[in-house]
Amino acid sequence: MKQVFAITGRLLAGNIVSYIITAVIVVSAVSSGDIVISNGNYTWLPALLSPFFFVFRDFRKLINIGACKKDYFISSLLSYGILASSISLANTLIHTVIDPLYGTKSVINLMDVCGWTDNGIIIAFIQQAFFLILVMTFLHVLLSMQTKWYGWLADILLIAVICIFTPFAPLRSLLAGFFHVIMINRNALIQISASVLLTALLSLTGVLILKKRTL
Repeated sequence: MKQVFAITGRLLAGNIVSYIITAVIVVSAVSSGDIVISNGNYTWLPALLSPFFFVFRDFRKLINIGACKKDYFISSLLSYGILASSISLANTLIHTVIDPLYGTKSVINLMDVCGWTDNGIIIAFIQQAFFLILVMTFLHVLLSMQTKWYGWLADILLIAVICIFTPFAPLRSLLAGFFHVIMINRNALIQISASVLLTALLSLTGVLILKKRTL
């Protein structure tokens, strides 16, 4: 486990670019009018950026210095857990401390949009964290397969789902139902359980992909 913790520290420390980008946007973003976009929404940026650094930069560096694939993958998942908790905490604090300062203005925060705050701020924090772990794991697995034929196939299938499901009402409802379960869901037990299950399935897929991945 010592090796895992060392790699985790290296991954998180090397992710400084995404932290800087996020900090600049969170601090500088300004909304006007009666409807305000919460700056807390921008704290989700590291969840979208980090997998790119982990997969395309850090994997090669770590393997070249002697890290094994297993430790790299476990460390990546642990890093995503730490990042998800940190991001969720940051957005939760912004939502509870800063957003109310806008007074009578309507503040749009993704925690409210997803219905998580209906369960109380602590449960909302947990729901947000598990959803972010799912997002980062999905991106990690998708990016890891991009150099293989099945990566291209996955891209085509994703594009096909968006293009085919969106125009047709029944299929669009099915797609919306999926996002309702994993994201826009006031039922914390269902949302968290679905996120954990999908993250586990993606992780198993990621292990299989990693075994075949080369530098």
